[in-house]
Amino acid sequence: MPVPWFLLSLALGRSPGVLPLERLVGPQNTAHCSPGLSCHLWDGDVLCLPGTIEPPPGPVLVPTSLQTELVLRCYHETDCDLCVRVDVHLAVHGHWEKPEDEELFRGASDPEPREPGNASLQSQVVLSFQAYPTARCVLLEVQVPASLVPSGQSVGSVVFDCFEAALGGEVQIWSYTQPRYQKEVNLTQKLPALPWLNLSADGDNLRLVLDVSEGQRFGLSLYWDQVQGPPKPRWQRNMTGPQNFTLNHTELVPCLCIQMWPLEPDSIRTNLCPFREDPRAHRNLWRATRLRLLSPLAWQMDAPCALPAEAALCWRAPGGGPCQPLVPPLPRENVTVNKALEFPLLKGHPNLCVQVSSWEKLQLEECLWADSLGPLRDDMLLVETRGPQDNRSLCALEPSGCTPLSSKASTRAARLGEQLLGDLQSGRCEQLWNDDLGVLWACPMDKYIHKRWALVWLACLLFTAVLLLLFLLKKDHVKEWLRLLKEDVRWGAAARVRRVLLLYSADDASFERIAGVLASALCQLPLRVAVDLWSRRELSALGPLAWFHAQRRQTLQEGGVVVLLFSPGAVALCHEWLQDGASVPGADAPHDAFAASLSCVLPDFLQGRAPGRYVGACFDRLLLPDAVPALFRTVPVFSLPTQLPDFLEALQGPGAPRPERLRERAEHVSRALQPALDCCFPPQGAPGPECRTGPKAGDAT
Repeated sequence: MPVPWFLLSLALGRSPGVLPLERLVGPQNTAHCSPGLSCHLWDGDVLCLPGTIEPPPGPVLVPTSLQTELVLRCYHETDCDLCVRVDVHLAVHGHWEKPEDEELFRGASDPEPREPGNASLQSQVVLSFQAYPTARCVLLEVQVPASLVPSGQSVGSVVFDCFEAALGGEVQIWSYTQPRYQKEVNLTQKLPALPWLNLSADGDNLRLVLDVSEGQRFGLSLYWDQVQGPPKPRWQRNMTGPQNFTLNHTELVPCLCIQMWPLEPDSIRTNLCPFREDPRAHRNLWRATRLRLLSPLAWQMDAPCALPAEAALCWRAPGGGPCQPLVPPLPRENVTVNKALEFPLLKGHPNLCVQVSSWEKLQLEECLWADSLGPLRDDMLLVETRGPQDNRSLCALEPSGCTPLSSKASTRAARLGEQLLGDLQSGRCEQLWNDDLGVLWACPMDKYIHKRWALVWLACLLFTAVLLLLFLLKKDHVKEWLRLLKEDVRWGAAARVRRVLLLYSADDASFERIAGVLASALCQLPLRVAVDLWSRRELSALGPLAWFHAQRRQTLQEGGVVVLLFSPGAVALCHEWLQDGASVPGADAPHDAFAASLSCVLPDFLQGRAPGRYVGACFDRLLLPDAVPALFRTVPVFSLPTQLPDFLEALQGPGAPRPERLRERAEHVSRALQPALDCCFPPQGAPGPECRTGPKAGDAT
């Protein structure tokens, strides 16, 4: 059955003289030769080793030229692949040797030397085929009677069926004898392509232009090419050309491929995977990757494509510090996506987390047991190591390292060393891991915290007794003091001392000063404000990304709110992230937590988790709320100081005070901000004083 005219018109050009391609049935390679020759194809491929040129011992058959022809190799009725048929033309090279007796006794009537009547010429001809990424060599044995072949003339050809190739590729074919008697003949050919697909930028997205003739019907499919298992179809549609449509940049992953075929029998499907090296596709892949717990000790990493990744376990203590590697470290494990993996543990624990790294860079970190076993516990991880001759030692994993229980250091584990050892011996600790290297134990610390609270209550009772004594001694003064104290307590209780994480872009020293003034004013409401300006030492030690990740987790776990303070520099960073996803400039600066935070903030907005957890703000002398990217306007964006009451109400949440109290606090914050705003951004037409940044609050830490 011929190939459809639609495919020929695309691949070979619109010529009415194009003939249908010949169909070869079955996967077997074959060879046949012209009359007078006999040929045989060796089974399987051979090594491609041309060797050096040797002088021929006499007349030999050698290849002189190559010709190719496109055919179809069909395995089933509708399953055909493009194949290259090779026609090798042969000729005799060299002359017969003249016997000495014949030279001496040849008479005048016999002027020419005679060739042996029953002799034949036999040659082993190698065909070498290369079409990236494959290479093959086959061996043909060809034989012709010597009496029928005059030297230097063509004797015919041998045809090989066939080498499989892909449309649009370039193939190179060589032919030589074995042994090699002359320079090989070669042929390079560009196979016809289907010039139907073009990718172009469309803002943040990609536009696919399908250059197919009007009225031609074809099928189009988007799928994920899987290393293990069949491809996963994502989208498929039958269309009529020409067509174009848009791909959202967030849908791009390295294994996203495009397949197109004409809606005709025996059609060849052309596949294109253009995003394998696209940096945006690799970033989207990690953003779409998820870790999940399948059973108490089994987990799986779900991702659209295969990933080169390693996984390790770490221990996260409450308080927002970095996750600490286990001591001794459990072996790192290569991760296969979408496949269940087992932890080398005896039991799970909410403080155990999984870290996934790629090329020595941390990409994911999840505490998988937190959902099933509850939030992080204030447990102490004890490490029992075993040495030679069954020597054992115990230490407690703390942020400063593994502290021996018998140490005299000033850490919590050292102070409670004897009590922890008693808990371990009495069976109050939970065994998490056990092998030849050692044992991991999780020991609860609740009772020691209760003891500390008992001391606090005792101190409170003593303090109350002192107050009563003062009340009796100076009744009038104490009454006035209690009235003021009651007002302060009521004010603070209404606010619930909510935690606020303030993120901003340090465009310049002036804006950094205003951000510090705003944070200081919010602390007086009261609110617990975290800002990188006051944590320079911790930020330098952990790095911007780790510092923000810890602060964001602690803020959201405590029901707090993250404030995005927008400036022209912050808006530019957001636009750059949203446009091409490239590494944001400044993300590596030691104090630019805003740039580093975008990698964690964006997923919350893209997945709809931002409302109720984030608010935005900008200064009305510097930026209008409409200038903030639309993605971030899914949460309230307040203009300061104009909308200060609404801003403070959003920060304090359900525990916000009455409207009149909010107005008083807004005036307090506005009075604190006004000198800094007038200094750094004077009203239009008014000469402002020189804006001096002075020492920053974070420089002292």
